[in-house]
Amino acid sequence: MTGNSQIPKDILLTNLKELTPEIFSEGKIDWERLKATLGEDINFNNERYVLNWAGKSDVFRVLQSPSTRTLIPAKEESIDFDETENIFIEGENLEVLKILQKSYFGKIKMIYIDPPYNTGNDSFIYPDKFSETKEEYQKRVGDKDEEGYMTKEGMYRKNSKENGQYHSNWLNMMYPRLFLSKNLLKDDGAIFVSIDDNEIHNLRLLMNEIFGEENFIAQFIWKRRQNVDSRSKNGASTDHEYIICYRKSDNGLIRGAEKDMNKYSNPDNDKRGDWMSADMTGLATKEQRPNLHYDLEDPKTGIVYPCPPTGWRYEPKRMMSLIKNDEIIFPKNPEGRPRRKKFQRDLESEFTGFSTILNTVYNTQGTREVRTIFDDKEYFDFPKPKDLIKLLIQQGASSIEEENIILDFFSGSGTTAHAVMELNREEDIDRKYICVQLPENCIEKSEAFKAGYKTIAEVAKERIKRAAKLIKEDKQNELDFNSEKKIDLGFKVFKLSDSNFKLWRQQGIETAEDLEKQMELFTNPISEEAQNENMVYELLIKSGFDLNSEIQQINNMYIVNTNEMILLLESVSNEIINEVIHLKPQKVIALDKLFEGNDQLKTNTVLQMKDSGIDFKTI
Repeated sequence: MTGNSQIPKDILLTNLKELTPEIFSEGKIDWERLKATLGEDINFNNERYVLNWAGKSDVFRVLQSPSTRTLIPAKEESIDFDETENIFIEGENLEVLKILQKSYFGKIKMIYIDPPYNTGNDSFIYPDKFSETKEEYQKRVGDKDEEGYMTKEGMYRKNSKENGQYHSNWLNMMYPRLFLSKNLLKDDGAIFVSIDDNEIHNLRLLMNEIFGEENFIAQFIWKRRQNVDSRSKNGASTDHEYIICYRKSDNGLIRGAEKDMNKYSNPDNDKRGDWMSADMTGLATKEQRPNLHYDLEDPKTGIVYPCPPTGWRYEPKRMMSLIKNDEIIFPKNPEGRPRRKKFQRDLESEFTGFSTILNTVYNTQGTREVRTIFDDKEYFDFPKPKDLIKLLIQQGASSIEEENIILDFFSGSGTTAHAVMELNREEDIDRKYICVQLPENCIEKSEAFKAGYKTIAEVAKERIKRAAKLIKEDKQNELDFNSEKKIDLGFKVFKLSDSNFKLWRQQGIETAEDLEKQMELFTNPISEEAQNENMVYELLIKSGFDLNSEIQQINNMYIVNTNEMILLLESVSNEIINEVIHLKPQKVIALDKLFEGNDQLKTNTVLQMKDSGIDFKTI
């Protein structure tokens, strides 16, 4: 096991080897075989439609560079850590997305993000400098003040419109994050991205490249402003933003809006059940569709109804069949127009198209929600209203049959977490969330800082706690005898941290002393600050298990998901090894230092594990 996260290149190569093994030679792609296999589907022309910008080629270096960091639990900051399946991660989102690649590959049902809009006033996070070494980067993203909080100077740089690479900087920041997030989506998953006019054009092109133009679902227009902007400098009041939606593959669809079932009734006691009347007017002129232009006669009354200017929707043979089945409603007045009975039982779906115009929720509601939670204090600027996010979640993650995990890696004030919990209460669907937020320092003049909150992440966690309390109180006040299901109102907190294991440095070894320190890795690779619980979660993630895996500590063993994996971090003996083998786990990882001075025990353990079909590794 390496100390690195899984990278997109490894995932792609694995998939290619499964799908097209014939294009590989000695473990590498044979270009000539690839050309022979794909033929005309390969474009050799350099003149083609493509999105390009300054630094794009270097973005792929960022993608191919694995993370050596990990996530450690912060139980004291969590709510119901051992019971909840919701997750809040403090850390730089690019690193976190890399760490989650193996554990959450293909597991996320929906992603919603509200990234920087690149207005010219945004302070971007720039951990992905292309020119610096990994050691320089890790030092910089680890810059902290005396109290352990990240320093803003090391992490941010204003991206002003006067900057010659204004759009390029934003694209360089967005590309790797969107690319990595796509890997986490289920095949039927979807992503929603909020944006405004500053980068809408570039975002569409970027999403087309990463997700595929064929997987575009919609560009929603959110009317965020209820009243026009009287401060407009150019005379136009920009009252809207956009929400771009793409799916992972052609298996993904949004749910659609609920049909109005109140339109159905049964005034004539039809044995086929409730129905509604539907227009039968066609859409074609007589010249276009002469077979749809004819007069219609009621066989019971003999009243003849003239053909509408655009004809009927059905040809005469089909119309006669509907009349015979008593599915046509004839008005008593010959000047009226016959209509068709449409029965509720014949509906293929309870949903219809979901409008791309979102005009029922305004930005003032988001501000009001946060003020209400924080005793009329304004801790965030322009937080998204939770009802807007609830609308999107209903479209992207409402499956009852499968697990719905919603990921937000620009989580800000925690609106997504709030929306998930509230919607779960309203719809009795067990959705889960993963929110990622950098522990960005609160501005010293801000209300949040004055109230004692050091970082945005601290405020977000408090917002989620208070929202959960309100939801719990609301549920207790309801008399709902049909639902005994417990709502998950807790969350596990994890923090981005250095690895618990010392790393071999390929760069920066300049002296004999440096080399001596590196050679110590062969005798004790465990970091001095490492704690057993932190090592458990690091090994869990790097072995492909998710953060909600069940962990039991029994007799010096950490048992994951009922014997799927066992970790030996404290001691080993013949008795412990025999007990492990008796449990028949799929995988066992042990610290190599536990076998010090007992080579025979290690040799026997390796042989016993192999004979038992157990994947055994030491660190």
